[in-house]
Amino acid sequence: MKIPLLTICLCITSFCLCFGENKEKTTQIHLEKGEKVWAGIINDGSLMPLKSGYRMDFYANNKYNQTQPLILTSSGQFVWSETPYEFIVGENEITVNSSFGEVITGKHGTNLKEVQQFTSQKFFPASGLLPDTLLISSPQYNTWIELNYNQNQAAILSYAKAIIDNGFPPGVIMIDDSWQEDYGVWSFHPGRFSNPKEMIRELHAMGFKVMLWICPFVSADQARLYTKLKDDQAFLLEEGNKEPAMIRWWDGVSALLDFSNPKAVTWFNNQLDYLVKDYGIDGFKFDAGDMEYYPANTSSMGNFTPNQHCERYAQFGLRFPLNEYRACWKMGGKPLVQRLADKSHKWEDLQLLIPNMIVEGLMGYPFSCPDMIGGGGLSVFFTERGLLNQDLVVRSAQCHALMPMMQFSVAPWRVLDKEHLEAVQKAVAVREKFKSLILKLAHKSAISGEPILKSLEYVFPGQGFENITDQFMLGDNLLVAPMLLSGQKGRNIMLPKGRWKADDGQIFTGGKEVFLETPINRLPYFERIN
Repeated sequence: MKIPLLTICLCITSFCLCFGENKEKTTQIHLEKGEKVWAGIINDGSLMPLKSGYRMDFYANNKYNQTQPLILTSSGQFVWSETPYEFIVGENEITVNSSFGEVITGKHGTNLKEVQQFTSQKFFPASGLLPDTLLISSPQYNTWIELNYNQNQAAILSYAKAIIDNGFPPGVIMIDDSWQEDYGVWSFHPGRFSNPKEMIRELHAMGFKVMLWICPFVSADQARLYTKLKDDQAFLLEEGNKEPAMIRWWDGVSALLDFSNPKAVTWFNNQLDYLVKDYGIDGFKFDAGDMEYYPANTSSMGNFTPNQHCERYAQFGLRFPLNEYRACWKMGGKPLVQRLADKSHKWEDLQLLIPNMIVEGLMGYPFSCPDMIGGGGLSVFFTERGLLNQDLVVRSAQCHALMPMMQFSVAPWRVLDKEHLEAVQKAVAVREKFKSLILKLAHKSAISGEPILKSLEYVFPGQGFENITDQFMLGDNLLVAPMLLSGQKGRNIMLPKGRWKADDGQIFTGGKEVFLETPINRLPYFERIN
């Protein structure tokens, strides 16, 4: 991908700019002893606060998830740029190298909350808008695990009916990859969907809204479509000629739409509008868009960097209150749903959810979803293979329950015994209990830019909570401490100063660590008592 040749650079106390043709400018930020660092790499949230030796280059690198060119520290320091830069965390400093444009550094306030609020309002102010609140108020249901590459009308309706029959509330149902005829041919596959309009009507009548999986790839096997888009130069091209670049991705090799070309934007918008107007589709799960799919040996009409391509793809979601993204760049403050990178059916992956979700909120992505309950890997959910861990599914559901969103894919009633299914149903009931609080916080976040899900360090700065990543705050007064380990009968929970009422009604005085027993049907949480 071609790189912009001209950058400007000037250093003042609070910011640096670069002059010259791709001249790299280095800036150093001094760290006081004990000062902690967070940065906008969502998939590395579990590494935060960052330790000495951590290195990241934002150029052409979204690490399979969202990135945001922002660094924050526990004492109120920040780094921001509208363009990608590289940084290295040292023992006593952060070193920032930039070849692309302005790098702004500074200090505001004395803690993580104060600097997060300042930077969000200055660099990516909240829009005042939310995604469709059904994504927040009810669980989401993705058809991937149950149907994988056999999305079909009969099975989707059966899945939806089973949701209700098993006592789960209707919500947004996401029809995943393979509903379509082919990549780029965004029509329901006629062999698997006999009457898709009727299917959508039935789902709506049951109380569901419907999203479709979609991506920016076009199959080269679709000769007429491919030729038309090629003639319009709507694809990313091989550098030096007019031939579309063939991009290898997880579902094969395809041409990739170049959204720096207005003709590609118009064509893609028309496909989305057709699905909304003709079928009654409510929104879209926008997959792919990763920077790695825009390699250096390709070119685009707008001479975009990979980061700009990723950002441009995210613009489509702003047209639809029902949206979801996994790969994103610099879209903080927008009413977009940001999903964590795919998680496996492992305890280790369950332990990534809280730290990664904490960083989502810090970086201006408060409307976030922690991927699929139990993980998104297909093989473990074929129960005859003996790979499924029922406790893990339950603990995953409990971890999701008081996050901004929770998303099912595997059908709990299919893979769980009675005890474990009832535990999952209880987790959904806990969410229902706090639904009004979660919605209230979402509306507040849409205006203030403040996270919905927060770290203890954010709410209680300077009390030694920087490294706590196995519990979180929902707002300022509800502390949540899910069970994240296998085979344990209970867990230790750090309570900040004050009085706290546990989920079982017990009252605790904070400022210390407490131990709670955690049977399989218990999600520990504490409400702060004024």
